[in-house]
Amino acid sequence: MLKYLIPSIILIIWLLLAILGPWLPLEPNYIILPNILQPPSLSEWLGYDDLGRPILDRLIMGASTSFFVAFWVIFVSVTLGTLIGTISGWLGGYIDLIIVRIMDVFLAFPGILLAIALSGILGPGIENVVFALSIVGWVGFARLARAQTLSLKRREHVLAAIALGARTGRILRYHVIPLLLAPLIIEATFGIAGIVIAEAGLSFLGLGVQPPAASWGSMIRDGTRYMLVAPHMVLAPGLALLLVVLSVNILGDKLRDHLDVKSHER
Repeated sequence: MLKYLIPSIILIIWLLLAILGPWLPLEPNYIILPNILQPPSLSEWLGYDDLGRPILDRLIMGASTSFFVAFWVIFVSVTLGTLIGTISGWLGGYIDLIIVRIMDVFLAFPGILLAIALSGILGPGIENVVFALSIVGWVGFARLARAQTLSLKRREHVLAAIALGARTGRILRYHVIPLLLAPLIIEATFGIAGIVIAEAGLSFLGLGVQPPAASWGSMIRDGTRYMLVAPHMVLAPGLALLLVVLSVNILGDKLRDHLDVKSHER
């Protein structure tokens, strides 16, 4: 249990900091020139950056940024992908063929490169990051929902509902989509880790959150110029990013094993 307790605590802390961060008495943009590049101390646990701003305060605000992006991208991607994939798998025919070809076009491009291109076209900003990552992220959920729908629509309870004259919307709402939730939730947990990294990568490239707003990716970018004299500028956000992504992946593996019926049968 200890293996999963520590990741759970890390994610709870991330969640609490993300929610409560804007309400805490923080000063992430307050510049103190005498404290430029000061290392961690008892008064400031994570030290100061190249402008004399407290890294701990900016780290907490960066947690809010990463959580905001991850939440909305997952919400939009799961909703849109499930809707498109379910309709595609249920209707079949030319509609399914067209949707599959659209998904193939999106999959032909590496996801992060497509997100970079979209962010470059739309311009920097957290809303554009959410939009760009959502455009990239819905495809995986749509493919999963389509594959599951193709299997579920041949199940006995679905065929019985069709024979009884149930409407398509009711069948999908009560007999198909509820059975899609388990694999979609597992996919979403792993998607969170990818989105957190993608948001940090876009901010690192200057296509994400813009100064003076804090992001773990932009903090790492600013710290790379002072690696030799102030390594804490990179270590603090880098370690936070590592712990969150690793925790999400570990708990995602646990959730997958828990929801896997075959593993329980063994």
